[in-house]
Amino acid sequence: MSENFNFSRNSRSPQLIAILVTVYAVLIALHFTIDASWWIVTVLALPTLPAAWDYWRDTLSGLSLGPDQIEWYSGQQTGKLALNKVKLARFDTRWDFSVRVTFILDSGKKLRLPPQVVPPHRQLEPELQARGIQTRRHHFRVF
Repeated sequence: MSENFNFSRNSRSPQLIAILVTVYAVLIALHFTIDASWWIVTVLALPTLPAAWDYWRDTLSGLSLGPDQIEWYSGQQTGKLALNKVKLARFDTRWDFSVRVTFILDSGKKLRLPPQVVPPHRQLEPELQARGIQTRRHHFRVF
């Protein structure tokens, strides 16, 4: 049987700070170069507030895959699932190229992992297969 697979990430990443700095620099440049009104710049900055809040809080997220169960955590949200209840792990590639993971249980219920706890799919998929979980890939589905 495979060893435990562990994955974790902090929300405070170099990519996030680079994106925030770039967006804010563009907004400041709009204000000073083309004299964009302050309220327009403020409205354009509003969608960045959740990302800035995540950067400020630096939430730790992760996933642990053992021989008989999977556990995940993100901030105060946690969950676990026995692998013997999983019929299928479905990997859905979205239009933004992110991959969502949904477990289809023997009971027919679906359990979607929070996106922030999902490791790169090329790491997770073989680990699930090594534990006897059937996986299925779906690319760019609308529904």
